[in-house]
Amino acid sequence: MRRAASTDGLSDEAISAYNDAIVIDAHNDMATRVLDDAYDPDVRHEAGFAAGQGHIDFPRLVESGVTAAWMAAWVDATYAQQVPDGSFARAMRELDVVQAWVGRHKDALRLATTAGEVTRAKADGLVAILLAVEGGHAIENSLGRLHDFYARGVRYLTLTWNNGNDWAGSSIGTDGTRTAGLTTFGRTVVAEMNRLGMLVDVSHVSDATLADVLDVSADPVVASHSCARALNDHPRNLTDDQMRAIARAGGVINVNFYSRFLDPAYLRAAQGLDRDSQRARAHLLPKTPLAILVDHIDHMVHVAGIDHVGIGSDFDGVSALPIGMEDITALPRLSQALLDRGYKVGDVGRVLGGNMLRLMRVVLDRGGPGG
Repeated sequence: MRRAASTDGLSDEAISAYNDAIVIDAHNDMATRVLDDAYDPDVRHEAGFAAGQGHIDFPRLVESGVTAAWMAAWVDATYAQQVPDGSFARAMRELDVVQAWVGRHKDALRLATTAGEVTRAKADGLVAILLAVEGGHAIENSLGRLHDFYARGVRYLTLTWNNGNDWAGSSIGTDGTRTAGLTTFGRTVVAEMNRLGMLVDVSHVSDATLADVLDVSADPVVASHSCARALNDHPRNLTDDQMRAIARAGGVINVNFYSRFLDPAYLRAAQGLDRDSQRARAHLLPKTPLAILVDHIDHMVHVAGIDHVGIGSDFDGVSALPIGMEDITALPRLSQALLDRGYKVGDVGRVLGGNMLRLMRVVLDRGGPGG
């Protein structure tokens, strides 16, 4: 059995709880790093945000003891603007990156599309890799493109990124893009995702879009990487009412590890800086304690319930992380942190991935189109 990494200072109970859990990280952006930064996913990198550094690679993924990682094909809003009708092709290239990576490491990694495949991978001592697309503009207003993604193994679509698209509004609406709710076509997209057996991801969407999604979706939804607005007043975060509504529908909210969404002190200091500037001035920005990440988990559990909270790190897609959560090998520290807050071992397992696995069983494992 693979042992968890970063176990120095952890209790035997925390290590055992982590190793026994189905640990699912619901959102990672390594594929973008490979295309944009010539990042080599096959070799170990130093943890960090500078060129040549990162949060995930093959050696550290295996060392981490994680059961499954959702790898996102993210298409930047700038790219979408500069290359009209190029978002679908760009996302497909990122899926190629992930699938080729898995193909080079078949002795340790396995592509998965269902919860059952995730549990079998753990039993076989392998890491399950699941595919996602971040940004609904990548379907280019085409249900056919959505079907193409599904055929490639994509099992969740984040309806927007910071940019709204023609059919769904974003929480940010960068460059004057849409922030309103779902259009008629947007409702059709959600209904088609339900029919296919594809998770509807509401991270990044506007309040109006989230309300519309919950109104139209026959399936429970996921927030793959979101934080609590009550603890940090950022439009990208979810309100308590939104979390309750997601939970009532059977969904799961996976906490994002990005300091900008977690930490009000970091947010205030970083206001007005783009991501590159945040990296350049990282030494001047406040460091987020790991306790603040756990605060968000605690708040979500209190509001939404213990069965509706998970983790979605956003590794390799962020410019700041909490102290002690520098890369994927640090995930076992969450096991200790939750036990220290008084969580029972079974509840630690729910948060680390058991809840996400349950949602995947409901949506992904029912047999696909027509199932």
